[in-house]
Amino acid sequence: MVEREIQHLQLTDRHLFAEPFTANRAEGLNSNHNEAERVDAFVARFGRLQDTTGDKLLPALLGLLGNEPGPVIDNLNLIAKWGWLEQPEHWLEARWLRNRMIHEYIRDPALLSEALNEAHLRVPLLVQTAQRLTAEAHRRIPDA
Repeated sequence: MVEREIQHLQLTDRHLFAEPFTANRAEGLNSNHNEAERVDAFVARFGRLQDTTGDKLLPALLGLLGNEPGPVIDNLNLIAKWGWLEQPEHWLEARWLRNRMIHEYIRDPALLSEALNEAHLRVPLLVQTAQRLTAEAHRRIPDA
């Protein structure tokens, strides 16, 4: 499931950011339904990959390794110690960013475009972390 979510997010990311995402593009979302759907897909897929990886895959993998999953920051710090995540605070910032994209969507096109562009820069973090965790799961459970 995580591998499929990675592919979907990367596809949407490539299409949405083929051109710079500006405040003018954000302002035009009310009249450009295809663009609005692409933004919705990006926000949803960004959040879904983060949720599936951080709230499902990571705790399951930690349990498999004999570690009791704890608060998110503790889990992130642990996998950072193992070299699976470079900076846990960036993951938390991406989580905050997702919420910001959702709330700025309606209110301010400039803030929405800023949030979307920041999220675009965080896609590699989500993808790399998800890939590291899935690779570790496959290594430890060959049939996973």
